[in-house]
This record gives sequence, C-alpha cells and structure tokens, in this order.
Amino acid sequence: MLDWLIKGGTVVDGTGAAPYVADVGVRDGHIVEVGTIATAARQTLQAQGLWITPGFIDIHTHYDGQATWDDCFTPSIYHGVTTVVMGNCGVGFAPVRPGHEDDLVKLMEGVEDIPGAALHEGIRWSWESFPQYMDALAATPRSLDYLVQVPHDPLRMYVMGERALAHTAATAEDIDDMRALLREALKAGAAGLSTGRSDNHRTSEGKDTPAANASAQELTGLARAFEGLNHGVVQVVSDYNLLQGPGDFDAEFELVQTLARASGRPLSLTWLQRDPGGEQFHQIQARVEAAVRAGLPLYLQTAARGIGVITGLDASFHPFMGFPGYKELAHLPLAERAAALREPARKARILAEKSEPLAGDGSAVPPLVDILLGQIERISARMFPLGRQPDYAPTVLHSFYARARQAGTSALESLYDYLCANGGDDLVYFPIFNYNDGSLATVRTMLDHPRALSGLSDAGAHVGTVCDASFSTFMLSHWVAQSGAQAMPLAQAVEMMTRRNARYLGLNDRGVIAAGMRADLNAIDPARIGLPLPALVRDLPAGGRRFVQHASGYVATWVAGEQVQTQGTITPARPGRLVRMGPATPA
Repeated sequence: MLDWLIKGGTVVDGTGAAPYVADVGVRDGHIVEVGTIATAARQTLQAQGLWITPGFIDIHTHYDGQATWDDCFTPSIYHGVTTVVMGNCGVGFAPVRPGHEDDLVKLMEGVEDIPGAALHEGIRWSWESFPQYMDALAATPRSLDYLVQVPHDPLRMYVMGERALAHTAATAEDIDDMRALLREALKAGAAGLSTGRSDNHRTSEGKDTPAANASAQELTGLARAFEGLNHGVVQVVSDYNLLQGPGDFDAEFELVQTLARASGRPLSLTWLQRDPGGEQFHQIQARVEAAVRAGLPLYLQTAARGIGVITGLDASFHPFMGFPGYKELAHLPLAERAAALREPARKARILAEKSEPLAGDGSAVPPLVDILLGQIERISARMFPLGRQPDYAPTVLHSFYARARQAGTSALESLYDYLCANGGDDLVYFPIFNYNDGSLATVRTMLDHPRALSGLSDAGAHVGTVCDASFSTFMLSHWVAQSGAQAMPLAQAVEMMTRRNARYLGLNDRGVIAAGMRADLNAIDPARIGLPLPALVRDLPAGGRRFVQHASGYVATWVAGEQVQTQGTITPARPGRLVRMGPATPA
C-alpha cells in the first residue's frame, strides 16, 4: 500500500521536460511510481488541475541562528521550499571560542540585520567546534531538510582571535589551522565553504567583516581542505571593490578564480546589477563565461526580482531615521509617532533639516545607504508604495518621483506624507539592485543564463528590511504568469529551483519527480498562486521584529513523504534532517 497517492496532477518533474498529467505514488519517504497508478493508498490527494513539482531548494539562506529556536524554517516553508542551505556569505555561529559568542552575534547582527537581542536570547550555545554545532542542530527534528556551509569569518576568529578582528594578515600557521578545522567540518558532512568580501557588510560596530580582505594565500590555503574529498561547494559574495574604483575589478575577480582552481569544487558567486556600478554585472558574466570555457566550475547566483529593502517607520531603515527632528520621536509607539510627524510645524522643521550620517564607526549601516540617501530625488524614481497587494515590478509612473511631480512637491515630502499617514504602517518598496532601468528586464535576461542558479533569497536575514524567502513563489506567480517575450516556461522555472540547485550541491536524491527519488513535493494551484503583503511581526526571541510573508496556492508540501504544510498551515510532521554530505550523501 502507498502512503500517498497524488492523483491526476500536472507533473512538472524538475528536468525541464514538458509538464504531463500523471499519478505520483509515495511510500517510505520516496517516490515509488509515476504514471497511471491503481495501487491503494492510505491517503489520496485528487490533484486534477494542480502542478505537482519537486520541493524547491533554497541555496542561500541565513537560518544559522533561527534554526536553534525555530524547527519549521519560517517563512521558507510557506513557499514550497523543502531544503535550505545555511552558512552563506562567510558569517555564522561556529566554530566559537567559549566566552566569545558575542563577537559572532555582532557579526551576524551587522551583516544580516538580525536583532542581537533575539540572537542572544534565542541561541542556546552548546558547541565549540563546527561538527559539534552540526550535532546540536541535528538533535532537533524539523519540517525541512537543511545543509550547513562553513563560514570563513568564524573560522578566522576562532584561530586568530583579536588579530582577525583587526584584519591582520594570516600567518602560514593560521592558515594551516583554519584549513584543518574546515576539513574536519567537511568530513563531518558540511556542505562547503562560504566567504564574504563585500564593502556593504559590516559588524554591528561598523567594522569590516574579519575575512573581507583575506589574501590569495589564505583563500588558497583554505581551498586545499577539499583535497581528496568528493563533495563540497564554495560560495562567494563580493562587490569587487566597487566603491574603491573600477580598476580593482580584475584583481578581485582573480581571487575568485584562484579559490575555484585551488578547491576544484563548484563555486557560486553573487550576480547583481548594482547601483552605482550598473554595468558591472556584464563584466562578471564575461569573466565567468571565460572561466567556464577554461574548465572552472563557476556559477552565478541570481535573484528572482529586484534586490532592495522594504522601508517603513517601524522597519530597520527609512529615509528619515537620520534626521534630528525624527530622532526626537523615534522612541514613541508607531501610531503616536506618525501623528506627531503629521504636525505641520514639525513636518516643516524636519524637511528643512539634513540627515546625519548613518554609516561609519559604531554603525552597522553600510556606506551605500548614505550615498543613496544623498540622492533622494534620483532614487525616488525607484521607490514605490508597496500597496496592499505587493507589486514587485512597478513602473516609474507609480514611483514617489512621479507622485511628487504630480503633487508639485519634492520626493522627500511625498515620502514623508506617505509614511506618516494613517497609523504609520504603510510600506515603501525600494529595489536598490536589479532595477536600474525601472523594470525587471535585466533580471529576466540573467535568469536565462545557463550558469544561473536560483538563489540570493537571504531567507532568515535582513529581517527588518527584506522578505525575499518568497522568491520561489514570485518565480511562479510573476515570471511563469507573464505574457509575451518575458514569460518563462513553467518547466524552466521549476528546473531552476529544483534539479539545477540539487546538482550544484551534489544532492542526487532530490530535485526530480521519478521513481526512487525522495518524496519532496509540492501540489500547487496555479489559479491561486500569489503573494500577500509582508507583515512586520514580533515573533523573534526577546520580542524582535521581522517581516514574514505568506503565500497562497500551495495546497500541500511534502518532505520525505510527510505533509509538512497544507493550504499555508504548518502540520505537526517533522521529517526534516541535517543532510550530511560526503560518504553519507544519498545516492
């Protein structure tokens, strides 16, 4: 007898092949039959008209801290995701010297905008080494499967202590020690190594991340940890010294290639259309293509839409947080703050002020924020009311630039009036990257690249400014639903989020609907797939705030054959596990 019979759905099998109508039979956590099935089942889903897809694989999350208190990986579970990868961008919580946990909290709080108070209260530190961290996570049953990468910054801090925080060059002995720790973690099943080299990443004290300027010798030395192993990936984020000038691009990209050559493992790097530096993504593409022709296994992590922020009076950022007049009110409850801001005299005073710098020593705010806020009239053409039904591809006609011109005011005043209207809970969408031309045309082109991986959701991070865990739902509700030249075939979108990511990671047991594969599955109603407005909720430890976005249209999600959500409601099932790579990797 089958455990589940999914009857008569439209199977989008993850291979990129055309969808077809079939039954899917599940037993003991695996797909055992696809076709016309007469075998009896304990539970049956009549799936006529539904898309049946493999579970989605999110390769770029930051649930490293949240995983210690949340066994469901919200909000990813609402968006058809069945496997998540943590430990990206070089930041995480292991290894750690006893007594130095706060250093890692400051790092994650600054780089990934996760409240330090939530991390301090939520994390129960019971490990020192990375394998011990993996064991601690593995002790808790979860809704979804997950993999962990070894982050470079904690490695450096564990070995070098204060010298790492001071950005001292690693000695040969330091590099040997870091390599040994990395290799220990890889042999325990870690999924790979991540490193961050972005000017936009800062600790909560405004300092560069410890490994941001690691040398070629250090990177090469770490990469040698993969020697003799048949698993592992490398993840790199860099903006290629964009703020220092265009002449540094080649030298920085050569470091990426050096890491790929030395490791011999698949390496993915962040691919964005930045602002400033809107043409840099062409340089990255050209260099990756040349490297691939030369035999290097490079991939491009690509977002499903613009990369930016949601701003509002209660969000982590908004345009007025540096104004002295606003700071006087920042402590007030939201509705009272909004009412005070509407007072005509106060409004006139604030709009006559200049914002004080937000970045700098003692601040986790990246320099880019001050650069952009100094150009508010220009960037207002890419700032939009999010609305009650979020539009992630708005035109300039809906921007605050256009609203200001129509009202005969400045863009700053238009933003001010909008944010303090009503109860102060209206939100602004500002796609900083991938939207330079006022559309998602560049993103659509990126998604078609043969080396593109569906990634960059940052699920679990930037909790007060971003909720891009919904990328998978957006792929279906926006790109597949498009008409005309920008429409993406359903099979292509599903293949990107399933088999392609699974094969990059070396996961051979999932990502495809076929007999013998894990029963990680979604049943999706194409008539209802969509995204509501993100909600700012206080459900983190210590009352911390985060944006959570649900989804409509997911009739059911299964992990290893157990239903973990139905119609947006999480079930009690906890079949998820830590996936240990290497010899234990499922065939």
